Amino acid sequence: MEPDPRRIHARVIKTITAGVTEYRFQLNNLINLYFKSSLVFDAVRLFQQIPSPNVVSWTSLISGHSNTPAALSHFISMLRHPILPNQRTLAILLKTCASISSLSFGLQLHALSIKLSIASEPFSASALIHFYSKSQLPNSARKVFDEMPQRDAVCFSSVIVGLAQNSKPIDALSYFAEMRACGFGSTDYSVSAALRASAELAALEQCRMVHAHSIITGLDLNVIVGTALVDGYGKCGMVNEACLVFDELVSIMNLVGWNAMMSSYAQQGDKDSVLELFSVMEFRGLAPDEYSFLSVMAAFCNKGLADETEHWFKKMKVEYQLEPWIEHYTCLVGAMGRAGRLEEAKNIALTMPNHKADAALWRSLLSNSAHHGNVEMVKEMSQRLQELDPQDDSAYVIAANAFSGAGRLNEVQEVRKLMRDRRVKKEGGLSWIEVCGQVHVFLAGDRRHEKTEKIYSKLADLMEKISKLGYVPVWDQMLHDVGKGEKIEALWYHSEKLALAFGLVADMAPPGKALRIVKNLRICRDCHEAFKYISRVVEREIIVRDVNRYHRFLDGGCNCGDYW
Repeated sequence: MEPDPRRIHARVIKTITAGVTEYRFQLNNLINLYFKSSLVFDAVRLFQQIPSPNVVSWTSLISGHSNTPAALSHFISMLRHPILPNQRTLAILLKTCASISSLSFGLQLHALSIKLSIASEPFSASALIHFYSKSQLPNSARKVFDEMPQRDAVCFSSVIVGLAQNSKPIDALSYFAEMRACGFGSTDYSVSAALRASAELAALEQCRMVHAHSIITGLDLNVIVGTALVDGYGKCGMVNEACLVFDELVSIMNLVGWNAMMSSYAQQGDKDSVLELFSVMEFRGLAPDEYSFLSVMAAFCNKGLADETEHWFKKMKVEYQLEPWIEHYTCLVGAMGRAGRLEEAKNIALTMPNHKADAALWRSLLSNSAHHGNVEMVKEMSQRLQELDPQDDSAYVIAANAFSGAGRLNEVQEVRKLMRDRRVKKEGGLSWIEVCGQVHVFLAGDRRHEKTEKIYSKLADLMEKISKLGYVPVWDQMLHDVGKGEKIEALWYHSEKLALAFGLVADMAPPGKALRIVKNLRICRDCHEAFKYISRVVEREIIVRDVNRYHRFLDGGCNCGDYW
């Protein structure tokens, strides 16, 4: 329990015999005590009584108002006296700028730190890296780090965390490796950030290497690292490994860890395991939150169970008094759309309280409308999506193909003209595969890889073999004014097919080990169909993580049931 600062203050007043400098030192400490005791008014009044407040006095006042605009106001007053800030002052102010999203003030602080020659000092630099990371400017954060003449473990940790949080997984892992090579010790934050980066890439070998490192350093028993391991293995599709880590740490796991484990099962559409975990979690006294329900609903949605998804949506609102996020509505609308309840799904999207439908929600309804052949709904959803994001290629391509399938060729031409006028280009597919700890990235039609000739030769061989088994190309997401020869070539050289062919050419996996591919978009229907046949030809499991879910291809089938 903190001592009452008022008693200490009274004792200082009664016994004061020191000079101004020591008296000011005692009052500075008292200001901090007042703030810690939430006696803000007393702290400010005491500051006003300090004779000639120095930078420490001002920093104590600013610190007491951190993460509020008042901290910035006090800093401006400080400069007018004039007192110049030190590293600690700047660190508090930069953290405040990140918290209240004041980019312009933070940039001015950076400029001031350069003038004062403290921008590259470890304490200031770490704060700048944190500020730029929270402001979603990872390249600026990295520039600050790269310009540091001397780095420490805290700065390394800051840049690794910042890059991982801003979807720069390869850079985050690169700095993590550099930190280890420089001999700096890991922290729970740097290790969990490296695992987050591995999870985003679905780089299983990287995840395993970081796991091994955490065991050596003893950080594997840390709840933050443990949760990151569960999330990392789950997003790599290795649910059994995630479960092993979870079971080992279940006695210390908080709600975040339980949610990570449920999310791992949900991505696989394993509703039974999600429900079991949900029940056990409540039995242990943990109250489910919005993330918990999102996992449950996602599991049912991935299985195409609309009634169950709706049941849990209502349960969340009525029994648990939780306000749904737009992600919950997207799950519900997606499940209903998949079940063919398109009008009902649209009405929900239009009447959501506290939310306005976003591009992801309309895109879900657009895809489902096209799947069920409801061309009028396709037209409406396409227009709604275009209003929100005129550059979203799916709004045009899906509509054009739906119109073409219905014989409405005039509307196909209208959509194509809109694309030309708005200079909309179909987003390029990007896929990657990890071999021997190294991530190999492929674009559609990519010919930059050193093994390009072998990759294309292998792919041609595969396509020939699956054609004999009954594979028929699927054109539904290609523009209809492309010639047949161009269509075939374009389908053959999709990024996921090239990644798969490379995995087979590299042939580094032991017998029985799955080929694992990650894609930045939804896997197209043709690749999905081809992979089912290829899994039979190569007699291997093929796992693809696309933007929506995991697909496990084995013996000619996929665990998604051909709907995703």
